[in-house]
Amino acid sequence: MEDNFSYRLWRYDGAPGELIPLLQSAQDHFGYIPRRAITYISGVTGIPESEIYGVITFYSQFRLQPMGKYVIKACAGTACHVSGSKMIIETIEDELGVEVGGTSEDGLFTLNTVACIGCCSLAPVIMINDDTHGRLTPSSLRKLLRQYKRKEQSASAKDADAGCADRTGE
Repeated sequence: MEDNFSYRLWRYDGAPGELIPLLQSAQDHFGYIPRRAITYISGVTGIPESEIYGVITFYSQFRLQPMGKYVIKACAGTACHVSGSKMIIETIEDELGVEVGGTSEDGLFTLNTVACIGCCSLAPVIMINDDTHGRLTPSSLRKLLRQYKRKEQSASAKDADAGCADRTGE
């Protein structure tokens, strides 16, 4: 496990409030909190796994599943709601085969809803990682998502070509 994570465990003295920094450190290292990290933390600290799970599920900042490369935040605020956010979310689910709170099978996309992105004049709005996309329609959204997919396919093809060139001595 990560040095910082191990260091935090080594310094653990049982004081209240130390579990959250341990969990943050594990999530920083893995991108989420895997079962093996929970078991490890429990073994070192003596805190029952059930109690650790309770803390993880109480705080929305913690994740028990890996996130996709592209995290989609679909706004469900009032302006977006009246402008068709439900249809936008359904389009994402249909196009990517993912439900809200889930990650696509290929590991590329995670879909979440948020109360408000803060771009009400662009409703309906989504964010994909740090990029904001507004005034979406199902058609424009499908086009956008397919651009992200093509970008990944292109990157995969380049990686495969590079691997072939390396093996052939080119």
